[in-house]
Amino acid sequence: MQAKETISETPLTMAEVKEDLSKIKDPNIRVNKTVEYLNQFTKLPLKDSKALFEKLDKLKVPRLKEKHICKIVDIMPTSTEELKSALQGYTITVNNENIKKIISTVKEFVKK
Repeated sequence: MQAKETISETPLTMAEVKEDLSKIKDPNIRVNKTVEYLNQFTKLPLKDSKALFEKLDKLKVPRLKEKHICKIVDIMPTSTEELKSALQGYTITVNNENIKKIISTVKEFVKK
């Protein structure tokens, strides 16, 4: 068996994964289970997900990378505690001013 090589890695939001999986013509049990999970837990449609990602990226929060923004878009934290909890798995610190900016941006999309 030939070893598989990773060519590149790009963080995706759950909405983007859901869209990509919908293009599979002959899904198997794993694809079906994944789609079922994504239907249950994806909070935004693809269009809104991309818009939120762009808005968060434009905030230019120091040390906040694409993978962190994807996590924020997927979880949609609406409080400081939720945001800190979502980012605690990463070695990143965000000051209170930037936390407030992120939360207010996310809340714009929660109302939709």
